[in-house]
Amino acid sequence: MLLPSIRSLRLTLALPLALALGGAAQAEEVVVFAAASMKTALDQLAADFQAETGNTVTISYAGSNALAKQIIEGAPADIFVSAAVNWMDEVEKAGLAVDGTRKDLFGNTLVLIAHGKDAPPVSLGKDTDLAGLLAGGKLSMALVDSVPAGQYGKAALESLGLWSGIEADVAQSDNVRAALALVSTGEAPYGIVYATDAVADDNVTVVATFPEDSHKPILYPGALLTGAADDADKAFYEALSGDKADAIFAAQGFKILN
Repeated sequence: MLLPSIRSLRLTLALPLALALGGAAQAEEVVVFAAASMKTALDQLAADFQAETGNTVTISYAGSNALAKQIIEGAPADIFVSAAVNWMDEVEKAGLAVDGTRKDLFGNTLVLIAHGKDAPPVSLGKDTDLAGLLAGGKLSMALVDSVPAGQYGKAALESLGLWSGIEADVAQSDNVRAALALVSTGEAPYGIVYATDAVADDNVTVVATFPEDSHKPILYPGALLTGAADDADKAFYEALSGDKADAIFAAQGFKILN
């Protein structure tokens, strides 16, 4: 009678372990390439998704230009969300976006920020003395020829007739969050970022908002990529346009477009 009891005990102990291992084996990883300006909101959505599903979401943040180039060169990614239409266009032209999945998810606003919590407002116009405002310091921006935030910023300054007067005073960074950090730490007195970046940092003040007609609309197109292979990829991409995502992104100042 002793042997059957031991065997029963072993089966009883082994069954939960086998089920646990089986559940772990079914967990899937979603790899997302996303514009750096999305970090605060997207990190929150990813954490909620992981808690609810048990799947892992790995996110690579950078300038949309760098991410698009990496995808085209073969970097393994399941989802791409760009901060500009042109970089999603490049990925689509390369045949790497799943047909019918591309959609504009969010919008944003371009702002001028200053270091500190109580910086005085600035009136933006053709007569604005930005160079005088900088007082020998730098205007922090993302790369003006390739990163969307920098491209929008340069276009806005050109539209207002201010670019030529401060071009030599611009400090360029690889992405918009890096540009934000220079102002946050006081290394640059002013910078141009998205409104959503400013919300994420308590050490800066929005001192002006650029007119919407001074630059192209700021859109965040997303797409499922051809490397996406499992249900978790599709589920997280769908979650990006769900009610929970809308609430999270709206709270960070994004415009909801989906």
